[in-house]
Amino acid sequence: MKYYFTTPIYYVNAAPHIGHAYTTLAADTIKRLKTMQGYTAVLTTGTDEHGQKVDRAAAAMGKSPQEFANIISNEFRTEWDKLGIQYDHFIRTTDPKHYETVRWFFKRCLDSGYIYKGSYTGQYCVYDEAYVNDAKTRR
Repeated sequence: MKYYFTTPIYYVNAAPHIGHAYTTLAADTIKRLKTMQGYTAVLTTGTDEHGQKVDRAAAAMGKSPQEFANIISNEFRTEWDKLGIQYDHFIRTTDPKHYETVRWFFKRCLDSGYIYKGSYTGQYCVYDEAYVNDAKTRR
């Protein structure tokens, strides 16, 4: 039997911190437990390298977003290796394989009718990385 576990994909707008380490260590611990219980356990972690926060952090460091993402993503891998995290996959959202997988999944959802065009009004909060529609702003 297979047990698949994933951490969040961490934003690369700043270096890894104790919260990232805690979450990843917890995931690694569960993977090890499941392995001891006889499961084929797979742990995936990685970095999300898109968004306005990443763009702004890169600009503040005088780097392109991709250069900045490469540096911070490598810091995550280095820290996980120092902590002895036994991950099976480290996914980067800028990786061509990830891009192709997302395109494949999006097309399946589109072809199945789960995605449709619509119109929305509201604002995007960069700090929270959340879209806020009019219903949420009138509380």
